[in-house]
Amino acid sequence: LHLSAVKLAELHSDLKIQEKDELSWKKLKAEGLDEDGEKEAKLRRNLNVIMTKYGMNGKKDSQLADTNYIKDGTESDTLDDPRLEKLWSKAKTSGKFSDEELDKLWREFKHHKEKIREYNILLETVSRTEDIHKNVINPSEENLVKEEILHNKHRELKEKLRSINQGFERLRKVSHQGYDTTSEFEEPRVIDLWDMAKSANFTEKELESFREELKHFEAKIEKHHHYQKQLEISHQKLKHVEGTGDKDHLNRNKEKYAMLQEKTKELGYKVKKHLQDLSSRISQGLQHNEL
Repeated sequence: LHLSAVKLAELHSDLKIQEKDELSWKKLKAEGLDEDGEKEAKLRRNLNVIMTKYGMNGKKDSQLADTNYIKDGTESDTLDDPRLEKLWSKAKTSGKFSDEELDKLWREFKHHKEKIREYNILLETVSRTEDIHKNVINPSEENLVKEEILHNKHRELKEKLRSINQGFERLRKVSHQGYDTTSEFEEPRVIDLWDMAKSANFTEKELESFREELKHFEAKIEKHHHYQKQLEISHQKLKHVEGTGDKDHLNRNKEKYAMLQEKTKELGYKVKKHLQDLSSRISQGLQHNEL
């Protein structure tokens, strides 16, 4: 796959979550609790997202490149959207961002790109389901269940589209004005969650509690970013030492690399699982708004 050390660690975390979710689904299925097949369909969508994200779907242009936002003065990945490319170009040449802020902004752009990718995969799934549903001649109780599944998928599409629109407006604002030093959160995923939480059916007390949890979540993400950077540095050192022939030095570097790799995988898994839990809580609050 030619993935960087960080991307391999992220792939491991994603597959670990996918494996855990599939084991949970198998237990549900054995108990007859997924009769409509909605949870199974969601698992397939999640696996499709993973395969697309890491270039395992057979499409050469789908693989994400290295994690660094700049390489020899040019981006190591494209945003696949003219509007995003234009905003990023303006931000780079505006002089309003330090190198560290540009790094943070690039992560926001990449996060937005992933949201669009996930939305398109879900949209394609919904379209296929609708085509199948339209071809059914005789209505039945089973079809009523499928209509409910479609309704839930459309609601999920609506939530994702709202998040994409909010995210683009934020990118547009930040790209033109620079970062707000009084901003409560900095991590893109946390900003998304907080914006959606404020739109959900939470009481003031629940919202305040959620804000505190997001602060802890952001600290967890920052710790993960730190280990990702250390892993990349260790990987570069290891490649350098391999060419020197110093076995003792090589073994020490291998041990450090293995330790950092495991820690990065562990933190990546915890971050993504925590993100799933927080997103699920917000989704429930948003659904309650619609009732």
